[in-house]
Amino acid sequence: MSTDTSKLNLLSFSGNTKILHLTWVAFFISFFVWFNHAPLLAYIRDEFGLSPQQVKTLLILNVALTIPARIIVGMLVDKLGPRIMYSALLSISSLLCFGFAFADSFEQMAIMRFLLGFVGAGFVVGIRMIAEWFPAKQLGVAEGIYGGWGNFGSAAAALSLPTLALIFGGEENGWRYAIAMTGVIALVYAFIYYFSVSNTPKGSTYFKPKKTGAMEVSTPGDFFLYMLMNIPMFAALALLTWKLGPTNLNLLAASITYTLYGLLVLLYIYQTMHIYRINKHVFEKAVPEIDRYKFKQVAVLDLSYMVTFGSELAVVSMLPLFFLDTFDLGMVEAGLLASGYAFMNLVARPGGGLISDKFGRRKTLLILLAGLAIGYYMMSQIDSSWNLFLAVVITMVCSFFVQSGEGAVFAMVPLVKRRMTGQVAGMAGAYGSVGAVSFLTILSFVSPQIFFLVIAASAVVVLAIVFLFLEEPRGEMAEVLPDGTVQMIEVE
Repeated sequence: MSTDTSKLNLLSFSGNTKILHLTWVAFFISFFVWFNHAPLLAYIRDEFGLSPQQVKTLLILNVALTIPARIIVGMLVDKLGPRIMYSALLSISSLLCFGFAFADSFEQMAIMRFLLGFVGAGFVVGIRMIAEWFPAKQLGVAEGIYGGWGNFGSAAAALSLPTLALIFGGEENGWRYAIAMTGVIALVYAFIYYFSVSNTPKGSTYFKPKKTGAMEVSTPGDFFLYMLMNIPMFAALALLTWKLGPTNLNLLAASITYTLYGLLVLLYIYQTMHIYRINKHVFEKAVPEIDRYKFKQVAVLDLSYMVTFGSELAVVSMLPLFFLDTFDLGMVEAGLLASGYAFMNLVARPGGGLISDKFGRRKTLLILLAGLAIGYYMMSQIDSSWNLFLAVVITMVCSFFVQSGEGAVFAMVPLVKRRMTGQVAGMAGAYGSVGAVSFLTILSFVSPQIFFLVIAASAVVVLAIVFLFLEEPRGEMAEVLPDGTVQMIEVE
């Protein structure tokens, strides 16, 4: 890990700044691919004659697989390293992108969109890479730049793909070629990234978990909290199954629906048994102080990311269509205006990380969650009677607090336990997708205004949890080197 604590020189392309630039571009491309369908939904809806429920189903499916994918990728990145993982993820996602672009039925699109949720796990990979290359005093702003500039990929999709689709023929398959181009970009960059980065600076140690397959915990209480925090991830997948089942969209037969319910229960039981095998020693003897951390920190950060990034995923998915239908706009105009929400990522997420570095992790998160709640309440008041300019301004102000909050969360994630950064990031990231699935499911039953109001209320609840339970990281973090010696890592 670099020990340079001077200010970042973002115009440089050497050392840790080179890694930052190469990694945020990888995340940018993953988001560009992940949300390449959102600004083109009107074309897709018209070509296939999709119902409103089918459109909303595609939105939900797009984020569903990200829940388990981020957990799994978080474990793999801690074991294999971010260089291999990011390259593999972009390569695989490009093939799935081609599958969606040339699907010829709603069912094929639904399958490809579900599988494309895999690309959303790329975020976790970069969190570990940046944590390896930057010191604690720069970590918040570096992770913020990585996440914020990468998240701008969704805005870039909204800005560019409708125009690209028109160039390729508009309604006559133009949207297909526009989406396929995003897959080509991902495939090319996978090779660029692999041959341009290393997992750590020269001479640094890449810490790996002592055990793989589940997070290590420090106390029996942490074990049971870990079990509790796993339930919403399985519940979100069960919610998706119910949504697709015979009582709603009827895309899954009753027998398949109940089979999936049973499979989710069995998977939860299996995971619980596996976690117990990894952590049964905490019931037998005290964990050495050097290996301890407080799992409640992970739990609170999970919930915080659920209402910040989870709401962003949901809103980015529906906002172009919301502006199109509310203000009777064209697809290109609606995409341009909706891109303002994600556009704020360029400054908001790095800003949240920078504020967190300067003024404290806990205080910053409290302020930003309060602003997020107020912002979504204001968005819940937007309807066709509003001035369009004012609606866009309110949307961008709200997005500033949302994305700054994401930056504040991930300014703290790498400070929980260094060797488990990928797993902590994976679980927090999965909770982002839990939020997205939950909020988008709610959207399928209510108006956009009620949808925004539900997010605001959720943020108030999480704000109270952060106030009561989140602790400010202090001092240093101890990690044991492979040779048994101890290295102290600065946290403040």
